[in-house]
Amino acid sequence: MTSTVFQNIAYTLPQDPGIYKYFDVNKKIIYVGKAKNLKKRISSYFNKNVDNLKTQELVSKIKHIEFTIVNSEHDALLLENALIKNHQPKYNINLKDDKTYPYIVVKKEPFSRVFITRRKYNDGSEYLGPFTNISTGYELMDFIKQNIPLRTCKLNLSEQNIAKHKFKVCLEYHLGNCKGPCEGLQTLDEYNESLQQVRNMLRGNLNYVISEFKKEMTNCANNLEFEKAESIRKKISNLESYQSKSVIVSKYLTNIDVFSILRENETAYVNFLMVQNGTIVHTHTVELVSQLEESDKEILSFAIANLRLKFNSLSKEIIVPFPIEYADTNIVLTIPKAGDKKHLLDLSIKNVNYFKEELRKKKILRLEGKSDMEKKKVLYELQNNLQLQELPTHIECFDNSNFQGSYPVSAMVCFKDGMPDKINYRKFNVKTVEGINDFATMKEVVFRRYKRLIEEEKELPQLIIIDGGKGQLSSAMESINDLDLTGKVTVVGLAKNEEEIFFPGDQQSLKLSWDSDSLKLIRMIRDEVHRFGITFHRNQRSKGTFKNELETITGIGKQTIDELLKKFKSVKNIKAANFEEISKVVGVAKATILLNHFKNLASKIDA
Repeated sequence: MTSTVFQNIAYTLPQDPGIYKYFDVNKKIIYVGKAKNLKKRISSYFNKNVDNLKTQELVSKIKHIEFTIVNSEHDALLLENALIKNHQPKYNINLKDDKTYPYIVVKKEPFSRVFITRRKYNDGSEYLGPFTNISTGYELMDFIKQNIPLRTCKLNLSEQNIAKHKFKVCLEYHLGNCKGPCEGLQTLDEYNESLQQVRNMLRGNLNYVISEFKKEMTNCANNLEFEKAESIRKKISNLESYQSKSVIVSKYLTNIDVFSILRENETAYVNFLMVQNGTIVHTHTVELVSQLEESDKEILSFAIANLRLKFNSLSKEIIVPFPIEYADTNIVLTIPKAGDKKHLLDLSIKNVNYFKEELRKKKILRLEGKSDMEKKKVLYELQNNLQLQELPTHIECFDNSNFQGSYPVSAMVCFKDGMPDKINYRKFNVKTVEGINDFATMKEVVFRRYKRLIEEEKELPQLIIIDGGKGQLSSAMESINDLDLTGKVTVVGLAKNEEEIFFPGDQQSLKLSWDSDSLKLIRMIRDEVHRFGITFHRNQRSKGTFKNELETITGIGKQTIDELLKKFKSVKNIKAANFEEISKVVGVAKATILLNHFKNLASKIDA
């Protein structure tokens, strides 16, 4: 049937650039493509054996073909993008970037207003952006308002209305935020000069704006208008300060677009840096899904066309990591090997890697907004993998933290229905343990946590995770036994490096599939307790609330401690030093006290 469809249209196919549309039996568009030569491109789907299974599937479903001739390959590119956006065909690359980003619009009207909008109309107005970070847009608008007086009212400031004196200046005029065009106190030419400064600011060309202000400041000073000159000087200072915060790439580069791609099976990530006047004014990363096993070159070309259109890029040079085909022959494609352009490409690659990693973290277990059954699906899997008697709707995880062998603390995070329950997170300053003893610390905090839950008659977790090996797990189990909770809760240890799970008393560990949802949940819980514990430890350390381990040793005073830390930098290094090294700093007697203390502490840990 498909070959008949092609045969019926083959003789009509032109050798011109254009786009083609494939329809299925329901007359629905399933694929849109562009071509330099429509006849060759469409024929390639039917006149050769296609190895790609997805392409075979596409061809088998084509029941009708339409095409449109255009003047150039670049026009074909633009039309293809528009059709894909409107119809979202099943077999085209899926660009997962459906968010609506804000623009700063210069409204087409007399004495144009400048404001933020998410809606882009074909009304002749000038839309600058979009801004992928809304806070950046508002920051720019605030900055513009502080430095360039523009009207914010919605009055119809036609020439006739102003001439008839229909309006009076408002509070914005008296505050210095507007120059009163409504009363004819500012001409249209003067106002448009201010608008041009706004355009230059939004395009990263602050040097032009600063230069114009400096000219105006000089004129005011020459005319003895010193207060006005001082006001302009402050604006120049603000602009220079704002410029210093911008990502300045190079004063030698002008307008360039930079793209990089990271591929992972059928998913690709493309980063875009827009450089204008040597400054990065936009950075954005998108996720794309290949439908017909397209190559990296094809995906990157598709993404470049979309992103340049979305961000209204007029740059004549594009930096890419490898050669690609690009429809617009007026564009220069650069593959840099060194210098500023190579640094830009490296920065783009760094951004795309960061985006992919952040997305991976978010996708590890995105349960927000899911139904109860979807949330519990992961918990049922975990219950099955760990052979738990109850569904682990309540999970708690413990981790110890110390700094260079000093200042021990512990932290516990709580997860309910697979989600962080931050109100039940707990921090522990170690009370009964002298020195650094992870085993004793774990025993103490586990005992304190569940003794309190029992006393307050609160529910116990179905699963307790101890972040550490067999030693920490055994210590935790001592507290569980002392509290008579054996058999009432399940406790497991998670080895720090191998992600192996240990049950009390078992010699062999359990290794879950690396990509299983249950292991992803355990990883997320472990990462969260690390984050929470490290943050707590850092805060405590910065407050100086820790008691140095050396201060607990009888016979060792503050001056001795200061001398030791000055020499060895940390308690860990002191413990590693020998008798001769320590005695050279504090003498034989105090060195003997220290080594005896460390020796007794080590024997307690071994016991």
